[in-house]
Amino acid sequence: MSTLPPQALFIGPRSASFLLDEESCYALESPAHIRINGIPVCQAETAVVSLYDLLPDTEYCLSAEKDGEDATYTFRTLPESVTYNVRIFGAQGDGVHDDTHAIQAAIYACPENGRVLIPRGTYLVFPLFLNSHIRLEIAEGAELRLANDRSRFPILPGMVQTTDEQDDINLGSWEGNPLDAFASLLTGIDVEDVYVYGKGILNGQGDLGDWWKDHKKKHGAFRPRMIFLNHCETIVFQGLQIMRSPAWNVHPYFSKHLGFYSLTITAPADSPNTDGFDPESCEGISMMGVHFSVGDDCIAIKSGKIYMGRRYQTPCKNIEIAHCLMEDGHGGVTVGSEMSGGVQDVHIHHCTMRHTDRGLRIKTRRGRGVQGRIDRICMEHVTMDYVRVPLAVNSMYFCDPDGRSAYVQSRTAQPVDERTPSIGTIVFSDCVCTHATNAGYVLGLPEKPLEHLIVRHVTMQVDPTAEPIACIMAQDIPRNAGHGLELHHVQDAQIDLELSGHLGEAVLYGEGTK
Repeated sequence: MSTLPPQALFIGPRSASFLLDEESCYALESPAHIRINGIPVCQAETAVVSLYDLLPDTEYCLSAEKDGEDATYTFRTLPESVTYNVRIFGAQGDGVHDDTHAIQAAIYACPENGRVLIPRGTYLVFPLFLNSHIRLEIAEGAELRLANDRSRFPILPGMVQTTDEQDDINLGSWEGNPLDAFASLLTGIDVEDVYVYGKGILNGQGDLGDWWKDHKKKHGAFRPRMIFLNHCETIVFQGLQIMRSPAWNVHPYFSKHLGFYSLTITAPADSPNTDGFDPESCEGISMMGVHFSVGDDCIAIKSGKIYMGRRYQTPCKNIEIAHCLMEDGHGGVTVGSEMSGGVQDVHIHHCTMRHTDRGLRIKTRRGRGVQGRIDRICMEHVTMDYVRVPLAVNSMYFCDPDGRSAYVQSRTAQPVDERTPSIGTIVFSDCVCTHATNAGYVLGLPEKPLEHLIVRHVTMQVDPTAEPIACIMAQDIPRNAGHGLELHHVQDAQIDLELSGHLGEAVLYGEGTK
């Protein structure tokens, strides 16, 4: 373990999160024994540890002992004004009674810096709306279950025109467009300074009802998420188990200064569009110590399709993802494909990926627009095992109705105009990848090549006997196994790759690559 003292990631009134070892990916090599004020509280197995059941406005001394070394950190929790237990507002927590109104009343009645406590029990609810300056604790043994009668769900309209007819307000969103969507289990609209924490469960019950049936069509509105944050600021989610979402799990939208610590986000492997975490046109995100196992991308960073990108020109930027575990998803970390507002300054480091289809996956296409620039995406110190394609960069992703058109898929240069996206610098560094199917595939645009690709200090082992896979979703990409890293239309490629088990060249410099 690092000799540095634990680093505070988040300190609230009754909980806190710390980074114990900045060099560990997700799990610690050996457990750390955690004491608070000299009293043993837990044995930490992961690099990020979260503590609960603290008292407000109280000083604590955290001690982490591992392999004979003891590191300490002294901190003080934040003050708290009051606690509202939802039971005194009428919530029954029996899993049968509709507890929506009781919990919503407690949230709206809670004064600044107050706590809404959801104690042990099972609470059947329809969507709940957050309020600014509150702390919502979902305690150990508490479970919020999302009801599945869509006829009783509020609908967030995609666009509502303002009274002066000079503007409109976007509330609902679906896959990068301003479309009507059902409100989510926890919905925040223009709220700030909210902490949602605890060891409880958010259960979307997506396998019940008809959420996953005929899932590509709109039925009244598009499917709800588990958490939707629209134009929110300074929000923290900590410690919760989030499961069985009807659609995407966590969807921050045009929001700033967000923290996500020690979450567990799961969905069945065959559940449709159950992405783990999809920030869209957001700025300033810290995600640490989160465990994903979902039915689609673990993390997909977005900024809207062409209308939203051109109108608002709001990139997703300044994002740190570290000490996380990604399992059983399509992509470990994906950028795009709805990224017409651009994605910039993303740092993924010290993570573990297992059994995902791809590791770092970039998806864009002609038509996303000049403002849809992807730049300064860095993945480093990541271990991958049975990740089929560790690195996939695709500038001809065949999504949307015109995705297979000649304009999108042409391998010859097209005119550079306002429809042409670009990719700046991609760094893939200090990664170890075992049991991969293929090393990777990078496809830039002939008229706008990927500017800088840096692959350094990377060790990969591929398996030519694995089931073949098409590395990227573009036309005329063969399915294969045991292949090296293939590059097309890359302006500046700096490759330091140690590859084993491969057939043919370790690195294939294709058309338009230097």
